[in-house]
Amino acid sequence: MSETGMATEAAAETSKAVFGKEQLKAFVERIERLEEEKKTIADDIRDVYGEAKGNGFDVTALRAVIKLRKQDTNERSEQAAILDTYMAALGMLPF
Repeated sequence: MSETGMATEAAAETSKAVFGKEQLKAFVERIERLEEEKKTIADDIRDVYGEAKGNGFDVTALRAVIKLRKQDTNERSEQAAILDTYMAALGMLPF
């Protein structure tokens, strides 16, 4: 390979390394910003649960309701049936 070809190849590698470094830095900074936003949102959610508790609501039940609302109706029904089956097997149901 000629000196010109080697120099061009070296310049291309240097350019890729610089671009890769800048791209990596951009990804890291974006992730850091999103992590900070996530922390802020988690703090806000914790505040809302605290407010609900202060107004007499049971936070454990409230968390369960939030979890159930994330499930679709069929999945929720299936989980309830499984829970009923297990509770019946353990003699935990009143009937």
